[in-house]
Amino acid sequence: MATTYNNLFLDARARLKKAGVESAQLEAREIICYAADKTREQFYRDMSLYVSGSMEERVEELVRRRLAGEPVAYIIGEWEFYGLSLDISRDVLIPRMDTELLAERGIIKARESGEGTRVLDLCAGSGCVGLAVAANAPECRVVLAELSEGALRVCKQNVRRCELNARVTCLSVNALESPSSSLWDFDAIVCNPPYIPSSDIAGLDVSVRDYEPRMALDGGGDGLDFYRAVAAKWKSALRLGGDLIFEVGLGQAEAVQDILAENGYEDIKIFPDTQGVLRVVEGTINN
Repeated sequence: MATTYNNLFLDARARLKKAGVESAQLEAREIICYAADKTREQFYRDMSLYVSGSMEERVEELVRRRLAGEPVAYIIGEWEFYGLSLDISRDVLIPRMDTELLAERGIIKARESGEGTRVLDLCAGSGCVGLAVAANAPECRVVLAELSEGALRVCKQNVRRCELNARVTCLSVNALESPSSSLWDFDAIVCNPPYIPSSDIAGLDVSVRDYEPRMALDGGGDGLDFYRAVAAKWKSALRLGGDLIFEVGLGQAEAVQDILAENGYEDIKIFPDTQGVLRVVEGTINN
């Protein structure tokens, strides 16, 4: 019996759902759009059309890869974050909905600071947070700072893809070390650092543990190494009244709040994400 795009989609969705994939509907659609080289609009338009045998085989291979644990973002090489379509490779973490709160806080700070605002995205990964800030606060300039060469390549691709070359630059930076004297006078530093305790990595879901870069996950013994280093060493990169805005892992908000307080940050605030998880901690340098 001939198969339509809709049949192919329903079958892929059912198999992913059965395997416990939470966003089975979205992932099945993305796999089929990628296999058929169609936009979402074209996919919905063509749902009643019949597919070729080779297309069925291609989708079958992609679904098998997903069922073996490979994240769909790595399979298709792109993912969406804060309304931006971004290139993704196995050199970077896959942007997650949880992180949109960090971007939102950065956007609010950039808009408040007005013309000439400077924002640093430290541990930038794919550049998703900094690019979301730049795209939504058109008067600001953004630096994407990242140590991994592979991640920096992805950052540069995404700056071009988002057509933000005029206001976004990429730099090789080690967040655990003090900034060079050229990195200063930022209104905000947004930072989603590695925060998984080293001993917890072996127990992560296979899709994270076996596919996402360990360098972007491992936050040291208690998961807080980067928070300590950045809070202490990067104060000099903020101007007076500037904010350090961190994403934190589950149960880490209070510890990170204490780290900021110990390092002289004031007006420390904690914000929950859409699931009610305390996800962002920020503090201000006032002296």
